[in-house]
Amino acid sequence: MSQNPDSSLSQTQSQPQTQSQSGSSSSSAPGSGSQTSSSSGSGTLSSVDTIPVRDLASIPEELEEPEHQPWGRLLPMERGFRVHNCIEDEYWFGRDSSCHYCFNDPIIKESGRYITYSKRHFKIFREEDIVYIEDNSGNGTFVDGKVIGKGKRLPLANNAELALAQPHHKVFVFIDLMADEQSNLPQDFKEKYLISRKIGSGVCGEVKLAFERATCKKVAVKTINKNDFPSIGTATRNAEREIEILKKVDHPCLIRTEDFFQTEDSYYIVLEFMEGGELFDRVKEKKQLKESIAKLYFYQMMLAVEYLHDNGIIHRDLKPENVLLSSHDDICLIKITDFNQSKILEETSLMKTLCGTPTYLAPEVFTDAITVGYSRAVDCWSLGVLLFVCLGGYPPFHAESEITVREQITQGCYRFIPSKWEKISDEAKDLVRKLLVVDPKKRLTITEALQHPWMQDKAMKEIAISIMYPGETTSDVKPSTSRKRPLEDKDEFPAKRKQDSSSAQTE
Repeated sequence: MSQNPDSSLSQTQSQPQTQSQSGSSSSSAPGSGSQTSSSSGSGTLSSVDTIPVRDLASIPEELEEPEHQPWGRLLPMERGFRVHNCIEDEYWFGRDSSCHYCFNDPIIKESGRYITYSKRHFKIFREEDIVYIEDNSGNGTFVDGKVIGKGKRLPLANNAELALAQPHHKVFVFIDLMADEQSNLPQDFKEKYLISRKIGSGVCGEVKLAFERATCKKVAVKTINKNDFPSIGTATRNAEREIEILKKVDHPCLIRTEDFFQTEDSYYIVLEFMEGGELFDRVKEKKQLKESIAKLYFYQMMLAVEYLHDNGIIHRDLKPENVLLSSHDDICLIKITDFNQSKILEETSLMKTLCGTPTYLAPEVFTDAITVGYSRAVDCWSLGVLLFVCLGGYPPFHAESEITVREQITQGCYRFIPSKWEKISDEAKDLVRKLLVVDPKKRLTITEALQHPWMQDKAMKEIAISIMYPGETTSDVKPSTSRKRPLEDKDEFPAKRKQDSSSAQTE
């Protein structure tokens, strides 16, 4: 079925949803650091949502100063040391009187160990609700028997034991008063990682920020409940097999799976952490992306999906929540996450999406999923929706209509609102049209989309290669069938041709 942009959908029905300031990200990624309902892994939000503005209550004339509650507590393990409540964000410990906690008790001073303590031995501080300890001593500060190293920092876990000068000279145990209960985590996981705050949630579980204990490196940990599987026994076998596949996937624009743990009830998938958060939040913040930036992101998305397809993987859940950004800069590396995890969950995730707001699902998922099934073309449709959202700042298929989202998708009913699209090039709109084709046999494939005139931007490709493969140039990167599939050589792309006026969609 061809699209009919001048369908009965009214101007009001097709207006973009009002934008608002975004919260933090997800899956694998943080945004501002506050909790949101979207995530790097399978968030439940699938369109640019409206967040109503609430009026502030009237401010009373007099406000009592709130009593600050401690976020941490140091309990002494040696005579002469005292209890210390952590209320401020930073504390220095040492012999110097300028320290917040001075080792000046007579019992400590009379001890033979006193001279082994530095004037400013260590500090404990908090950044974005993460507690760290930093060593500044000459003789060492130890956490659970392991030396930190002068000038280095480590995240400080609940119940960690701190020793000074020698690993067995324990003087404090740190109590994290803000810590969540972590008794259900696998022991081998707790030995390797320190779990932190929640950064997202979705139909497949929740995502938390964590730290690798040995290196202090940030990671994202996705938890999947086994009860989401129709059959736990079959699910376990499928999950373990698919995790092995995920570990082998190797492309600069696909999130890397670093570790995998499980308990009787849950799976824990450790993913690389992306500082820039979700594309979803970036679009909400910017209202709509600059065309040049949208092109740079979209080119990387297509290369990633091409790699998946070449390796027999259909993503099936491409949406802005599952596209993560490496930094908060406009020009940055993007990575797709949650590839193949819908397969790990069998059809559970898909069924939940169908019952929710399936804004990014292809028409054949509704019409053919149970009967003849569907192919990799579903990802091409979802990429078309993603490109539409990046360029226009609103979803092509939405609930603010007289017909359901499902009917809009299966009929191909969407509209370019002139005020949003007047500055977008005809070539960009043409690529959107050719991806949002209801008949999957007539829809552009990834290879065809990569050869579309809008993508023949040499400068954009040079930038993409520089961030995907640092230190290499287009002449260095050749087509390959290896696991790390490189970019197509720039000279293989057809010359830029004029827009075919016969394919233009009336706005």
